[in-house]
Amino acid sequence: MHSSALSSRRWETKDLVLFAFFTTLIAIGAFIRIPVPVCPFTLQLLFTTLAGLLLGARRGAASVAVYVALGLIGLPVFTSGGGPSYIFQPTFGYLLGFIGGAFLTGFIARQENQTSLKRLLAANFAGLAVVYICGAAYLALINAIYLGTPLGFWSLFLYCFLLPIPGDAFLCISAAFLARRVRQARLA
Repeated sequence: MHSSALSSRRWETKDLVLFAFFTTLIAIGAFIRIPVPVCPFTLQLLFTTLAGLLLGARRGAASVAVYVALGLIGLPVFTSGGGPSYIFQPTFGYLLGFIGGAFLTGFIARQENQTSLKRLLAANFAGLAVVYICGAAYLALINAIYLGTPLGFWSLFLYCFLLPIPGDAFLCISAAFLARRVRQARLA
């Protein structure tokens, strides 16, 4: 391997600090709740999306994965606590989706290092689609297999897409504007 290829894979101190910073922000975001009837609304999506946008695909997803691992080993960083039994929570699929969403967001946003708002928005909404697909699929499986209360398509569509989309769309748009400002400041 060329030295430039190796250096692009090395983690510098700055990278580690940002990595830990985003892992912490995601944990904090789980507890910043905006009271909305029926559908819990937190700022986790904002911070997982920003992790992908600002850290890139691999590092953003890794930062989110560390957050999930910390919760699974027992730290109460999830919205309803933590511990290995959390995998039986119907909403655990969203946590898995955050990892994949951060990766896809970072991958799309980093192509050609563009900072166009259109590219960032496309990346954010693609990542959101991953979160929704993972969340809905996991919710359907847990309800059908573990809880014994299968959900119909309309219920899944209502609870996993229709109700959360206004708030999540706002977070995706906010993340795009924030990331664009940060990227422009870095280049200046």
